[in-house]
Amino acid sequence: MPAASSRAPISRAVRRRRTLVIAGAVAALAVVSLVAGVVSAQPSASVGQATTTQTATLAPEPTATPRPSPSASPEPVVVPTFDMAARSIDDPASIWVVSNKQRPLNPVDYEPADLVEVPVAHTWSPLLRQEASDAVVAMFDAAATEAGLNLASNSAYRSYSTQVEVYDQDVAANGQAFADTSTARPGHSEHQTGLAIDIGAESGSCSLGACFGETAEGQWLVANAWRFGYLLRYPADKTEITGFSYEPWHFRYIGVDLATEMHNTGVTTLEEFFGLPAAPDYS
Repeated sequence: MPAASSRAPISRAVRRRRTLVIAGAVAALAVVSLVAGVVSAQPSASVGQATTTQTATLAPEPTATPRPSPSASPEPVVVPTFDMAARSIDDPASIWVVSNKQRPLNPVDYEPADLVEVPVAHTWSPLLRQEASDAVVAMFDAAATEAGLNLASNSAYRSYSTQVEVYDQDVAANGQAFADTSTARPGHSEHQTGLAIDIGAESGSCSLGACFGETAEGQWLVANAWRFGYLLRYPADKTEITGFSYEPWHFRYIGVDLATEMHNTGVTTLEEFFGLPAAPDYS
């Protein structure tokens, strides 16, 4: 009996300890589960926050980009064109009148109304229209002051009747065929317009000769006459167009605007500039 009595208390003690161990284990497990849940929840929030922060850093909210205000388009550059119809080429009173073998003056005995004496050195006292006279005086002065060259007039205005005499003399001396290459028939002469002048050196060297083109005076004139509104009317390479032989002494007043335009464009005859037919012969 004593033996049986001593085993019962041991069993109860063991059961109590087991119960306590099990309870402690359960409690520990609960604590672990609770901690695990908290820990599990915290990283998720951190990851979410980190992701949000990273996303915000890498892809910021778009902001409005200021755009430059449109500027007004620049105004187009308008290049003025030369007005070829500004003056008549038919009216003998126009400084642009074109007179040649195909284009007689109308009337043929035209006489300018504003002729004046030209105050320059001369062989015969020259007359020109006022505008042409003023320009030639300025040109002679420039030749003297710029290049030390002294120019003189050999011939200027010639009336219809005077041109009859000059032409007839040339025909008598050289024959009509030659005269028609060197002297205009009455009614076709630029000298009759009061806008043409024959210029030479005051010394008389090469006056009214082709060699005048090789002199310092002739070269200065061909390079500078346009500045004063004058044109070398009968160049050496355009005889088939003008109808006259090379005359490096014959200068025609056309005004500074037209002379400048012809100089700038490289056109050397009035016929070509105005698109007129060549005039090698009389009609």
